[in-house]
Amino acid sequence: MKQKFYITGAIPYVNAAPHIGHALEFTQVDVIARFHRLLGEDVAALCGADENAVKNVQAAEKAGVSVRELVDTNNQLFLALTKALNIQFDIWQRGCDEKHHFPSSQKLWELCAKNGDIYKKSYKGYYCVGCEAFYSPDELDAKGECFEHPGKKLEVVEEENYFFKLSKYQEKITDLISSNTLTICPPERENEVLAFLKSGLHDLSISRSNQRAKNWGVPVPGDPTQRIYVWFDALNIYQSGIGFGWDEKMYKKWWPADVHVIGKGIIRFHAVYWPAFLLSAKLPLPKSIFAHGYITIDGKKMSKSIGNVVDPMELIKKYGVDAVRYYLLREIPAHGDGDFSERRFKEVYNADLANGLGNLIARVAKLAQTGNFEAKNLNDIYHLSVLQKNQEFQVYFSALNEFRFHDALSAIWIKVTQANQFIDRKQPWKLTGEALQKTLYELVHEIRIITSLLQPFLPQAAEKIKKQFSGQIKSQPPLFPRIKV
Repeated sequence: MKQKFYITGAIPYVNAAPHIGHALEFTQVDVIARFHRLLGEDVAALCGADENAVKNVQAAEKAGVSVRELVDTNNQLFLALTKALNIQFDIWQRGCDEKHHFPSSQKLWELCAKNGDIYKKSYKGYYCVGCEAFYSPDELDAKGECFEHPGKKLEVVEEENYFFKLSKYQEKITDLISSNTLTICPPERENEVLAFLKSGLHDLSISRSNQRAKNWGVPVPGDPTQRIYVWFDALNIYQSGIGFGWDEKMYKKWWPADVHVIGKGIIRFHAVYWPAFLLSAKLPLPKSIFAHGYITIDGKKMSKSIGNVVDPMELIKKYGVDAVRYYLLREIPAHGDGDFSERRFKEVYNADLANGLGNLIARVAKLAQTGNFEAKNLNDIYHLSVLQKNQEFQVYFSALNEFRFHDALSAIWIKVTQANQFIDRKQPWKLTGEALQKTLYELVHEIRIITSLLQPFLPQAAEKIKKQFSGQIKSQPPLFPRIKV
């Protein structure tokens, strides 16, 4: 029986079109999922749309359309991006799905309520629509603004809501993280969560009035005047998409999640709130959380007000899907923040893809065609599951297991550089007969290894190379034509 691997991406708000930050996370999830599929595991990759947020209601009002129309339109834009990026999501679970997600979230609520962890009270607090979260004054910056959304005035909200006894689980969650029962990567994110836990947890608002929610979202069980608050509802998409509350067999197959991939700004919701809900409901916890950094644009934070939001669809149209995937995975440090600029994009493209990998493929293919070289069918020895057993490739496998995508690609490009240097040194264009065939065999062997290692990262390019170097090898148009700078 195959080992299962269940991975999720953070569920994006669909109050606007996707930007390059969404492309980064989608691609990271896809690489991890493809990697585990290639190792022979049974993989499910889930993402979806967080549609029951106040910010979606406000965006719809501003656009003069219904909330349903807004989320339907933007949901399609996110799905189009996943398709353009060659992302293989097995499940796309929407928050407005009344057939599966609504009863699933209501079941989670009922389990927590049964454990005595939900109560109702009046509350007044500072609400950040960007985070969809309440903050106490000591959690805000010097201007009284949220650290994630500086410049946005917080709303003062006063109403009667349902609350979850988050404080009850402070010690238990601290123990789970400290003992690595719940693993958080990278370590600095773990330290951040432990510091937050140490500062003390406050009970958490988990509903909002119909008036504020404009009657949009999952109804609170037994109280038609309230809707389930976004984080209690949205986090449950990780479960509702795999059958929780509607297909017990599927749910038991996939849950718990092996890894949640998220942005660093929502770490507390995933590493504190989510485990608390699950502990209350007496459900298994996810095994690990990987929190990546942010993308800056030419050294500045991405912002609609500044006008520097990058549309990944335009980049894909101009440079191709694998070029975009490569930059995001190689140039943006997986465990920290990284910068995007089109100038740097072109430099990396020309240096690594055109002059590096593309040049290697073109040189060897031309030599093989001239030497009438035929590549024998030895694909089995190049499977990742086979290469994993070879000590030579442990840097690559260790990097991927630790979500260090840039380091795994660096290991591949060392082999690309070495292969190009081997050609320069051997000068096979001067060789004939058995000497030429032997040299070509060594080069094709290296290219096949490189291709296998590339599969999770650049699936389209890897498939083209694989086809080109099967059977009688012939020259093809450049894999990555040089860009004029």
